Amino acid sequence: MKIIVGLGNPGMTYHRTRHNVGFMVIDRLSRRHGVSISERTLSQRDSRPASVYGEYPLGEEVIRIVMPLTMMNESGEALRDLPVDRQNLLVICDDVNLPVGSLRLRPQGGAGGHHGLESCLEALGTEDFARLRVGVGGANMPADLRAFVLSPFSDAERPIFEQTLEQAAEACEVWAVNGIEEVMNRYNRVHEA
Repeated sequence: MKIIVGLGNPGMTYHRTRHNVGFMVIDRLSRRHGVSISERTLSQRDSRPASVYGEYPLGEEVIRIVMPLTMMNESGEALRDLPVDRQNLLVICDDVNLPVGSLRLRPQGGAGGHHGLESCLEALGTEDFARLRVGVGGANMPADLRAFVLSPFSDAERPIFEQTLEQAAEACEVWAVNGIEEVMNRYNRVHEA
């Protein structure tokens, strides 16, 4: 089994914000493969809902796509008890240091200031899992990054972002079948404005 986890904040308040890019990629995958994301997992710590997921076949693999039900900064709760080794895990998150339209895949690494990814690293006890960062930044970043990542994309950004979502979903599919090296070679890019 391969597991793809998209990070975001639950609830309609955050639905189409920059910080919810991970959820948007999972939603795109669910539509591409006709799968409902309706199965729930509970936290081992306190039995609260930890995540929702769905599964679909892709070649010889079963792919589980997951959305944590915790707030972004507690995303690791959804990963604590995943039934998979870390080599078969891909985590998707937003990145304000990359411009809109950019994708960056890595086989491992630190959180880079992303609190949701930091929570995942802490919960898993390792940096040794793949991650897909989706660019949500711009040329003139505001001082208040918290408000920025909780804002929607502008009308000018939306067409580029929609194309990027499709490419991110494709990158996840390539990762699931062919592994991180091929997907890095095919999809790592920085969008030029």
